[in-house]
Amino acid sequence: MLTQSGGGPVDHAVEVAVGLAGRGIDSHVVAPPDVRRRVGGSAGLTWHDQEATSKRDLAGLAGLARLLRSLAPDVLHLQDRRAGWVGRGLARSLPRTAVVYTLHGVADGLSDHVAGNLLADRRRRRDRMYYLHGERWITRWGRARVVSPSRAVADFAVHHVGLDPSRVDVVPNGVDADRFRPGPQAPSPASSQTSSRAPSGTGARPSLVWLGGLVPVKRADVLVEAVALMREDVEVLVAGDGELAPEVRALVAARLPESVREQRTVTLLGHVTDPAPLLQRADGFVLTSAAESCPMALLQAMATGLPAVATAVGGVPEVWGPVAPDLLCPPGDPRALAAALDTLVADPALRADLGARARARVLSTYTTEHCLEGLLRTYATARAERTR
Repeated sequence: MLTQSGGGPVDHAVEVAVGLAGRGIDSHVVAPPDVRRRVGGSAGLTWHDQEATSKRDLAGLAGLARLLRSLAPDVLHLQDRRAGWVGRGLARSLPRTAVVYTLHGVADGLSDHVAGNLLADRRRRRDRMYYLHGERWITRWGRARVVSPSRAVADFAVHHVGLDPSRVDVVPNGVDADRFRPGPQAPSPASSQTSSRAPSGTGARPSLVWLGGLVPVKRADVLVEAVALMREDVEVLVAGDGELAPEVRALVAARLPESVREQRTVTLLGHVTDPAPLLQRADGFVLTSAAESCPMALLQAMATGLPAVATAVGGVPEVWGPVAPDLLCPPGDPRALAAALDTLVADPALRADLGARARARVLSTYTTEHCLEGLLRTYATARAERTR
């Protein structure tokens, strides 16, 4: 069940539902109508369009409650915070339903409670009430199992929320490695010793992709500042939109004037419906977030065979650290980011080698199939607990 219309958790939830249906499981998606419109529906799924736009949308929340009671599923998997509150709150009125909640991340006002993360927004008094004390209470009330996509956020759930560690499972996100795969022009590490892959943009500069919402936690401002400090020529394509788009556009104009744009550019593409073709044409990927758990954008880039420069936040070191720990940067540090980007951009052979290793890491650990196997184990445990 979802109440959000977009973002990494939504993409993840739909891929999981499709994967379960592909295994012959009667898989239902309860989500806002925009989700089905965006993905075009999916064969094998049963869709239920139901919207609850906020915690004040009493009609929408009541509609969710009625729908869940009518479905009475064997397993109810809740995929965002609002859905998590509704589903766990109803759990005792669904005596045969095992409840699983994925804690995809931490509220921005508490983000620095996760190892490596910065504080992404101002502290709010209600954050502790809702996301620490409230999370602990509603999880116990709903007798839910909690899934975390990263060990870093699982540790937050145990040590800060106060959940029983025996009820918290780490199941990393997974990516469709057939959809996100290297393009036909991707070089082998050997061939790249003498030639570089043609970039996606104009000219001969290497091209990097930044993928995410233009919102405070993603720190697109650090990206722009870092590109302004770089020595190497580069083109950075920003795929995403959000509240900070005007500010980021103004920062690009101020920090990357016409006089340097033949060497270094940051281009805002706006929302990109399907990032796979964009990633296939790129030479690398960059992630600048102040806080993350197990970011889908990074997994998609790695599956495409792209090397990355990323901030060492939350679960990112778990994902990217085994491939290239030297290309992990402190969050909020444009100078460190610029140095890492220069290292990557200057060396085609390094890019090809890391890209191949990135894809291999996804194939070994972070595919949709790996995620499904982990979730099915959690579902089986939750069902067994429900019958006790």
